[in-house]
Amino acid sequence: MKIRVRELTIAAACLALCLFLPSLTGHIPQYGRAISPMHIPVLILGFLTGWPLALLVGLLAPLLSFFLFGMPSLLPTGLAMMFELAAYGVAASLLRRAFPKNIGFLYASLALSMLIGRAVWGIVSLVIAGIAGTEFTWAVFFASAFVKTLPGIVVHIAIVPPIVAGLRRALRIAD
Repeated sequence: MKIRVRELTIAAACLALCLFLPSLTGHIPQYGRAISPMHIPVLILGFLTGWPLALLVGLLAPLLSFFLFGMPSLLPTGLAMMFELAAYGVAASLLRRAFPKNIGFLYASLALSMLIGRAVWGIVSLVIAGIAGTEFTWAVFFASAFVKTLPGIVVHIAIVPPIVAGLRRALRIAD
């Protein structure tokens, strides 16, 4: 697989945004973390480039953030986030290529990518809980993956497709 300089530049910019955006939203009382700011650049990257770069940035972003800023905690949050973000990027990339190229299917790809990422997060969290000897129930999964993150889900649905559509036009990225 050939990766072009433009794709590497987009990936680097998205990785930088993964590290920067949490510092902006972390100051919003009650909702800062629920917005899931690191997820936005990974989803955008998945829609703009191939899955290998989106996978790599998804895995690296929480890890780099932990080593640079101490957040998120590496276990269990950071590890589960690494797999979740990687799944977001891969799913967004593959679904964007599988569906027709219009805005409606971009929203559908986003929704499915978010569901896939949350399912992966749940599976990894379940494994981590099993190893740690802690409980991870359906109620905990549902609350953590959908209820507490509802502000982020709304923000992602509101901003990711227009940003992707605008960047695809501005950067002249062919479908």
